[in-house]
Amino acid sequence: MTLRIGFLLFPQVQQLDLTGPHDVFASLPDATVHLVWKNLAPLKASSGLTLTPDTTFDSCPPLDVICIPGGAGVGDLMEDQETLGFIRQQAGNARFVTSVCTGALVLGAAGLLRGRRATTHWAFHELLGPLGAIPVRDRVVRDGNLVTGGGITAGIDFALMLASELVGEEEAQAVQLELEYAPAPPFDAGSPDTAPQSVVERVRQRSAGSLARREQIIGRIASSL
Repeated sequence: MTLRIGFLLFPQVQQLDLTGPHDVFASLPDATVHLVWKNLAPLKASSGLTLTPDTTFDSCPPLDVICIPGGAGVGDLMEDQETLGFIRQQAGNARFVTSVCTGALVLGAAGLLRGRRATTHWAFHELLGPLGAIPVRDRVVRDGNLVTGGGITAGIDFALMLASELVGEEEAQAVQLELEYAPAPPFDAGSPDTAPQSVVERVRQRSAGSLARREQIIGRIASSL
């Protein structure tokens, strides 16, 4: 039976949030991966890469897995009732409801994190609580059928973990080997717990504007959740 996996595609998506797990899921046997948006017009990722949806909200079949990536565009999505309605509709019957990075904030805006354990990018982790989530600082967090990945590259770890649920551990390992996913970064700076404090502060300063804007948005929507 074909697995139907859908990624929400939107303007200013963080492309690696999407393309990392996309490569994993597209490698699974008997899997169809959809890139879903309101229309089929090409759009720009936050890095400037052009991405093209292949499925609209109206034409999207019931999904086994729905995944919401993060990116600069999530602020608009958190108040986009058409998009939130589509997510809630698909989540109602999906086997797994998932996110990568700040895509978790969109799930929260849709009311899907209330009382659930979840994670997101470390710089925005404090925003999970006001959305009703139970924040957990892990790279991948599972709470029942809700699976959330941390920032950006955690999407690959998330996808491999979920692949083991969908097609078995041996097949998931085969996909990992095909992708030669064996991270060996040159610096131990991939977490605020290990990066030099000066580097952490530099990234916090870069994220401060986005954090403030998202705090304002969440303040507007939190009372309605």
